[in-house]
Amino acid sequence: MSSALQTRGLVKRFGGFTATADVSLDIAGGARHALIGPNGAGKTTLVNLLTGFLAPTSGSVLLEGRDVTRMAQHVRVRRGLARTFQINQLFPGMTVLESVAMAVCERRGLGARWWRPLAAHADALGEAAGLLRQLGLMDEAHEPTAKLAYGRQRLLEIALALATRPRVLLLDEPAAGVPAGESRELFETIARLPREVTIVLIEHDMDLVFRFAERITVLVNGAVLAEDTPQSIARDARVREVYLGEAADD
Repeated sequence: MSSALQTRGLVKRFGGFTATADVSLDIAGGARHALIGPNGAGKTTLVNLLTGFLAPTSGSVLLEGRDVTRMAQHVRVRRGLARTFQINQLFPGMTVLESVAMAVCERRGLGARWWRPLAAHADALGEAAGLLRQLGLMDEAHEPTAKLAYGRQRLLEIALALATRPRVLLLDEPAAGVPAGESRELFETIARLPREVTIVLIEHDMDLVFRFAERITVLVNGAVLAEDTPQSIARDARVREVYLGEAADD
């Protein structure tokens, strides 16, 4: 299977501190891939390098085989790389449907005309409604985003990312702050997304990670400690010692 996202020797230094140390990844198209590691492991820095929020000190990022290392964030989005954030970034005064329709209009180059009445954006509204149905949000389509439960807001943020029609979707702690029952529903919905979308996520809830991911990369001190299937990662003594808090000889 061809690679959706790759890094080659990716390094990020802040002064004398190395946040990302020679990270090389190869994530296959359609993958369900998790990045895990203790606090300070460099996970969010790595995602920021992948998306162009940060420029690397050295190394490269490839999207579907094309070098995007020096491309701006919005250019990477247009090329099929989207992300969500640890803290949601929604428009509280807009309805759920309006929010997603605006994202669709932006992708179509119609963002400057969003002030026109909703009826003028029938195609965008139809596409937005389809995304809401896909994510189980249609019942709340006309609710202000501020009134959604937090787990539903995280789903809306994913809908906004999907409105860009990504081929690679990076989810930065999608379950952060979400109650347990809502987080399970959130991940069940993510798991149903089509395989045309490669999903890479950072998540601290190991139960969710091991249920969702088909492959896991473990980062420690900015470097890759291990990468394997969830079953192998769970048995890895190094991972148990430095991340899962168990002694290697238990």
